[in-house]
Amino acid sequence: MTDQPDSPEPTEEDVFEQKAVRLAKRERLIAERKDAAGGAYPVSLPITDTIPALRERFGDLEAGAETGVTAAVAGRVVFSRNTGKLCFATLQAGDGSRIQAMVSLAAVGEESLQSWKELVDLGDHVFVSGEVISSRRGELSVMVSEWTIASKALLPLPNMYTDLSEESRVRSRFLDLIVRDQARDTVRARAKVNTSIRNTLDGHGFIEVETPILQVQPGGASARPFVTKSNAFDTELYLRIATELFLKRAVVGGIERVYEINRDFRNEGADSTHSPEFAMLEAYQTYSDYNGIADLTQELIQNAAIAVAGSTTVTWADGTQFDLGGEWDRVSMYGSLSDASGQTITPETSVADLAALGAKAGVDAPPHATHGKWVEELWEHFVLESFTKPTFVMDFPVDTSPLVREHRSIPGVVEKWDLYVRGFELATGYSELVDPVIQRERFVEQAKLAARGDVEAMTIDEEFLRAMEHGMPPMGGMGMGIDRLLMAITGLGIRETILFPLVK
Repeated sequence: MTDQPDSPEPTEEDVFEQKAVRLAKRERLIAERKDAAGGAYPVSLPITDTIPALRERFGDLEAGAETGVTAAVAGRVVFSRNTGKLCFATLQAGDGSRIQAMVSLAAVGEESLQSWKELVDLGDHVFVSGEVISSRRGELSVMVSEWTIASKALLPLPNMYTDLSEESRVRSRFLDLIVRDQARDTVRARAKVNTSIRNTLDGHGFIEVETPILQVQPGGASARPFVTKSNAFDTELYLRIATELFLKRAVVGGIERVYEINRDFRNEGADSTHSPEFAMLEAYQTYSDYNGIADLTQELIQNAAIAVAGSTTVTWADGTQFDLGGEWDRVSMYGSLSDASGQTITPETSVADLAALGAKAGVDAPPHATHGKWVEELWEHFVLESFTKPTFVMDFPVDTSPLVREHRSIPGVVEKWDLYVRGFELATGYSELVDPVIQRERFVEQAKLAARGDVEAMTIDEEFLRAMEHGMPPMGGMGMGIDRLLMAITGLGIRETILFPLVK
């Protein structure tokens, strides 16, 4: 079978017909290999080299050069061209590196050459052994002396030279990884980011722990949870929305610098920056505050950028360069809102005045919106789009931050920041509230909001309060979305940074 690189995308009918043909080839392989271990799909192969290693070793061969070196490699067929006495195939490794296989009549004989033509299709995994050479066109190749199909692809690959739609990429990520360099690069970038985060935190004496995903009571964030049930315990359970309350329990127990890279689940909307299932870093450091934890967060992000891009200046998918280096600005939420709106906004500004400003500016808020909720909605409207570089927005309203310590010198606000990069919130940090009496009061106020219809309000967590009552040390804490960190470094949307995102 000859496959051309410019062939159009197969229709459903084409796919059905190709699958039937390939199934027949599979049956032939089974018949021919009935006495072989593994049948049509060999259990193991005598591989001696990898495609990346061969490219590293022989990538500079001159056109037409011979090495006298025999190599045995395997890869997926992503291009095939069959002629009379010589067949060409491009084999691709998992990292996207490629080598050409040349199957000639002189080297393998008529029967083997004919079998290649009749059995090998695009998408098959093929093992080849032979001398490493450079073709007359200068392409690194294996002049095949032996070959076998390692795995038969029953469905055709998409066109390797036509971009998949975003919908196709996220629904069939395995195909995306086969055909697109950027998909593979993003997977590697994510791994580098996680390694960098761990290295940075480990270097500061942090300990990585694991906390429960299934919880009897959701907490640690203002979010709507997913609900499930345990048959063994005959009780309703929740998928965690954050790890905060358990990590703080660990701090009470004496793990003074603690972190977790976790999966969180929030039963809310999905868009270009939100996913119902996402990865989050949370870290807590005793005897620090929101200023110290901001310094740490900047270091984490800049180190991650260097790990991926080699520099704090990253290049996004669209070619735009973005500078994550230097010291990042820290601006006041109330001050920046006052400047942008032309109206002085303070913690004492009434809900009625904020609602009037909202009506004038075309900003909506829920019917039960508090002072703090209005301030945050107005801030996003007036200020957010003005940021062109990473910026810490400091000092939030107290009523929207129930787990945060009150500001040491400014009444009515708490020591909290949100970090904005690329126009979205990337991380948040606190001087953590450690007084159990005030924490209980905050939980009670949250419960009142829930009673008025706020589905994201927190509930009173007696077990967490009991831990606090045993003495919680002062600390700074932060949470950062790993998917969003990849967005900041790569310029991609959230569905591209998650390997297998949830889709309808």
